[in-house]
Amino acid sequence: MKDEQLLRYSRQIMLPEMDIAGQQKLVDATVLIVGMGGLGCPAAMYLASAGVGHLIIADDDVVDLSNLQRQVAHSQAKIGEPKVLSAQQTLLGLNPDLKITPLQKRLLGTELSEAVSQADLVVDACDNFSTRFAINASCIEHGKPLVSGAAIRMEGQVAVFDARSPQSPCYQCLYSEGDDDDTSCSQNGVMAPVVGIIGAVQAMEAIKLLCGIGESLTGRLLLLDAVTMQWREMRLPRDSSCGACGG
Repeated sequence: MKDEQLLRYSRQIMLPEMDIAGQQKLVDATVLIVGMGGLGCPAAMYLASAGVGHLIIADDDVVDLSNLQRQVAHSQAKIGEPKVLSAQQTLLGLNPDLKITPLQKRLLGTELSEAVSQADLVVDACDNFSTRFAINASCIEHGKPLVSGAAIRMEGQVAVFDARSPQSPCYQCLYSEGDDDDTSCSQNGVMAPVVGIIGAVQAMEAIKLLCGIGESLTGRLLLLDAVTMQWREMRLPRDSSCGACGG
């Protein structure tokens, strides 16, 4: 790393769990973030500022006034612009050493598979079940760890599904295809800080996995009730009858 990078990341490097070796792993890493909305914005901003060298960001939407309450990488001046380009400018403002690949599209099929294959880790920050199932399947296919987050109303959840581990469940072990897809923020609402909290936890889990530090949420589901500000943890066993990972 350059002297300027050593200074930029000095507060992380001084952590014994990280040191220069851990920071170098971040600098060398590629992370795919699917969705530049309420979850993807804080996750991307923390990963960028922490020093992940290459971010692939995907979203087919444009910035809308209703997004600005919670999608913190976008601003009033960016209304009408593609979210990936708005986010790219914000992320480079945080860390000009970043390489950012913006994909202004909804990743499906071979394009999703190609994007997942290029990444060391995938952050699922999308807002619909069909895309989540597709991301899960692609991560299983390519053996990539998946950090999954969701938030609605005043509730949130985070889990890690690591296809590299034979003991890890996958997203479809938790949710079955055909589950209700009518759970969008546009229909139910969401409190702004909730997505920030969940997105930040997703970034933390991604950093731990990339650097090989701490204990990840693999096999665990973390649930936030922001009304009472209580966290609950559930163990997630692998489903022997899962149609995606085969148990």
